[in-house]
Amino acid sequence: MLRTVGWFAGVFLLGAALAAPGAELPRPNIVVILADDMGWGDLSLHGNTNLQTPQLDRLARQGVQLRHFYVCPVCSPTRAEFLTGRYHVRGGVTGVTRGRERLDLDEVTLAQVLRQAGYATGCFGKWHNGTQSPYHPNDRGFEEFYGFCSGHWGNYFDPVLEHNNHLVRAQGYIADVITDRAIQFIRTQRRPFFCYVAYNTPHSPFQVPDRFYEKFRSHVVPLRHRDPKREDPARTRAVLAMCENLDWNVGRILQAIEEVGVEQDTVVVFFSDNGPNTWRYNGRMRGRKGSTDEGGVRSPCFIRYPRRLRPGTVVEGVTGAVDLMPTLLDLVGIDYRPPKPWDGISLRPFLCSGRPVSGRLLFSYFRGRVSLRTGRFRLDHQGRLYDLEADPEQRYDVSDKYPAVARLLRRKVQHWRRTVLAEAPKEDKRPFPVGGRELTFLPARDGVPHGHLRRSAPAPNCSYFTNWTSPQDRITWHVQVLKPGKYEATVYYTCRAEDVPVELELRWQGAAVRGRVAQPHDPPLLGRQGERVPRRAESYVKLFRPQKLGTIRLAPGQGELELRAVKFSGSRAIELRWLMLRRLP
Repeated sequence: MLRTVGWFAGVFLLGAALAAPGAELPRPNIVVILADDMGWGDLSLHGNTNLQTPQLDRLARQGVQLRHFYVCPVCSPTRAEFLTGRYHVRGGVTGVTRGRERLDLDEVTLAQVLRQAGYATGCFGKWHNGTQSPYHPNDRGFEEFYGFCSGHWGNYFDPVLEHNNHLVRAQGYIADVITDRAIQFIRTQRRPFFCYVAYNTPHSPFQVPDRFYEKFRSHVVPLRHRDPKREDPARTRAVLAMCENLDWNVGRILQAIEEVGVEQDTVVVFFSDNGPNTWRYNGRMRGRKGSTDEGGVRSPCFIRYPRRLRPGTVVEGVTGAVDLMPTLLDLVGIDYRPPKPWDGISLRPFLCSGRPVSGRLLFSYFRGRVSLRTGRFRLDHQGRLYDLEADPEQRYDVSDKYPAVARLLRRKVQHWRRTVLAEAPKEDKRPFPVGGRELTFLPARDGVPHGHLRRSAPAPNCSYFTNWTSPQDRITWHVQVLKPGKYEATVYYTCRAEDVPVELELRWQGAAVRGRVAQPHDPPLLGRQGERVPRRAESYVKLFRPQKLGTIRLAPGQGELELRAVKFSGSRAIELRWLMLRRLP
């Protein structure tokens, strides 16, 4: 079942944990900028001569650089750790799709704390910690949301996005659009604000405007991955262009902060969610996205706060995404006692003094693999020990040279597995909630195909269901109805002219509604515009048309919501992207 009791308990504890009423409202604003799949080496600041990132380099020089900052091997776990200050497995985030990306409802987010303290809160871009209410960003502390809740997105030009739980069609390149909305939010606030800008670039598909790609079209990529045979220069060229676009957009945000006149009183944080998504220059570190080695989890991180932090400060020592929530609350003066213990610490004393962080142990986890980082060593998921002060490229196992260290760190990993990792469910059986808000979207990503049905691409995130060729084929969603009553059901479909009409039936615990798709809608595939390299995982997408099926009464409970095509005229039925349920008064 959904942990709804824990959700309400979390909200209650949040109120109890904040500073006492009457405390002075903290004034600093917070802007957090998160890149998607940008590696530590994707900055000219870090020695990459293949590209120029002047805005991010400037942000680093104007603020504090965290020399060894660590995130997770993949997207949604890092987002969960940033939002809660806790290891992602504690909050139920064990994957990137099919519900495993959802953050448990009894976890309190940074946005919830800031909103209760009087902040205006907005999230722009890629959420990736749950789609349906109460997992949705509008239920996790963000008053304003513009972006998408999935992990992958199939088209970056004029994309279909979401604004506060309603679908909208954007105009422009996705990173530019996200920046436009974030700037609008910054410019219109009259109280302290928290602006979370979660880009989905340079994540694939490798789409980027000509303006940024032209300089790289014939680029020879002189600085390469440490094993050049593994690198695909075409992908590297696309990523470089996407990184320069992201850098340009970061500059636009910084300029807006300056023009509003709040630069001195705004904390700006920049980091990425995991290592690089291709084999390319990354400081010669071992590993990339998906790896628990240095190259998979080390990220740039810069924190600028002119009122309190000295420009050019570099903090040595091990820090991570779990530290950002306690650090930000400390920096803006919110006295908060978390109902569940943080795994992170406040870095404010180190940011203000420049002293190194010592004594930290940070664990990295993905798909059964655990790695441990100390200030000097990394124990990899196979139990091999690396002295990163002497061997930053992580090439030589020194377990025999430092046997006591190796034994100690292996015991630490085993303890972490028995305690923290034990909190992660072996199988995610949480249902998808229906009725938390007026609109509930059930995407193909969260459904299960039966019969001949298949997904439009290997990665479920932005896929749709196709190849509906038999009346025995069906789609099911494992759901829990939170609020019983009448719901208007709508499918978002495509259908060829020779296949209409198609009669669909939606069933729930004995109740059913039938509706007809009578209008053909067979649009072209989208996603090839500005695509520099053929995609491997993400689906191409289409503009799907909504068609109301009728009204169905949903009784409370948990079970399988089933959609069938009981009749169709041609050789196949519809293609389906979303099932939308509107709760009626």
